Amino acid sequence: MSLTIRGSAKARDQPSCNGFFCRMVCLPKCIFGGFSRVMGRRNQYQPSELQLQHPQLLHPPVVPEDWAFLVSFEQQYGTTHPFFYACSFMQALKIAEDEHKLMFMYLHSPEHPFTPSFCSRTLSSELVVQFLDANFVCWGAIADRGEGLQMAATLQPASFPFCAVIAPAAGNNIAVLQQMEGPIDPAELVEILQRTMEEQGSAFGTTVRGREEEHMRARIKEEERIKARAKEQEKLRADRQLREEQDAAYFVALQRDQEKENLRNARAQKPIEASNQTNYQNPRQMHREKQLGKPRQSSSVGEAQYKETITHGKDTQILIRFPGGERREHNFSCTDKILSIYRYIDSLGLPGIANYRLISNFPRRVYSFDQMGMTLKDAGLHPRASLFVELL
Repeated sequence: MSLTIRGSAKARDQPSCNGFFCRMVCLPKCIFGGFSRVMGRRNQYQPSELQLQHPQLLHPPVVPEDWAFLVSFEQQYGTTHPFFYACSFMQALKIAEDEHKLMFMYLHSPEHPFTPSFCSRTLSSELVVQFLDANFVCWGAIADRGEGLQMAATLQPASFPFCAVIAPAAGNNIAVLQQMEGPIDPAELVEILQRTMEEQGSAFGTTVRGREEEHMRARIKEEERIKARAKEQEKLRADRQLREEQDAAYFVALQRDQEKENLRNARAQKPIEASNQTNYQNPRQMHREKQLGKPRQSSSVGEAQYKETITHGKDTQILIRFPGGERREHNFSCTDKILSIYRYIDSLGLPGIANYRLISNFPRRVYSFDQMGMTLKDAGLHPRASLFVELL
């Protein structure tokens, strides 16, 4: 009898997987099960000394499904064998994925004529034991019961002993990278496994590491997003605080300007009232001056100033206050537009005055881009107004 090898690169009729030829198999739902790893419990089902002295006390123990293969193997061939995980197939596959290793699967057929020589000479060989323990996660099952029967029905081996090299795949699939059927000596088994690792194992190891790196990148990205959001919130709080401080300073400055404006208006009102009193003449005095031919004074000082202002066309006085405390006063025509004020401020060339808007107080109103085309009269700035420059 000769060894049959399937799933190698020579099998051109097999589908391609990551650049290598392998066999993709969809697992049945009944493969999923619980986990109970064997560690220091190999003697659990060994008969006690009392039972050995009194065979009538020896009763066959109830062996869990996960332990059935291991107990059967050690009872017939001893405890020298690769470290087989006593757990479900899917959990052994998960252990292999976590440790970045491939899985070595062995389906045990106790009644097959090739089984005794394979177990005693190959699986119990020190060369095979050391190689498998160092490079693979091993899982075994009896081929005619439990998950072993399900895997045999899924993989459909042509002969026994049956070994396969398994790698995880997407969904409920597995990738059978190599499968060996029939008798095989230890050196040949190690050579086949070594070649499989070199040719195909790196691709699936890279896939596992790639998924881990992808998860790591996702975590890093999430942490960066949280930090960016915290930084943005901190910037919003700082901007809000700065805006509140600017508004407070703005209202204080407007209040001072309003007080000064009221004081100037009061001072300007006194000459006008005095001029009105001087220009006022009762009818008798006017009739007397007319009879004497004495000419009447043409106008008061306030009227002359107003006519002079009208003559020059500048009948609107705008007081502009800057954030640094500086003030500028300029006369405009009531038909000038808000844009004229912006042009005047730009012509001053003051440092730090680039992006700004104009605000009036009592009532508070913003004159920005949408109001550029309004005249000063329509904007309510005629004949006199005070504006504040607010930086953006």
